[in-house]
Amino acid sequence: QVQLVESGGGLVQAGGSLRLSCAASGRTFSSYAMGWFRQAPGKEREFVAAIIWSGGTTYYADSVKGRFTISRDNAKNTVYLQMSSLKPEDTAVYYCAARRSGLYGSIRPYEYDYWGQGTQVTVSS
Repeated sequence: QVQLVESGGGLVQAGGSLRLSCAASGRTFSSYAMGWFRQAPGKEREFVAAIIWSGGTTYYADSVKGRFTISRDNAKNTVYLQMSSLKPEDTAVYYCAARRSGLYGSIRPYEYDYWGQGTQVTVSS
């Protein structure tokens, strides 16, 4: 069982930056692929970024490519999402997720096994 706790959300002006963190419990974190998803009011949960167990491969949604960076520190059981050049359309609840199949990231929420409770990111114009 893995428990995930996100932090770092908040209110930021357009063009600003935030760094989200997701702290994981358990000794198996380093074997999991990790992902970030987001959900805006009235919309479906959408893929943002993912990273394989080693950190050697990352994946990004087209909407955030070049602005967001996913990374992980397996020694600290933590995955990060550095968000820059934020836009009002980035406003959403951001969730981290863990996937037992650590060799591949996935853009599909149903392929992840564990989820955090989410952290709100609000970007004002």
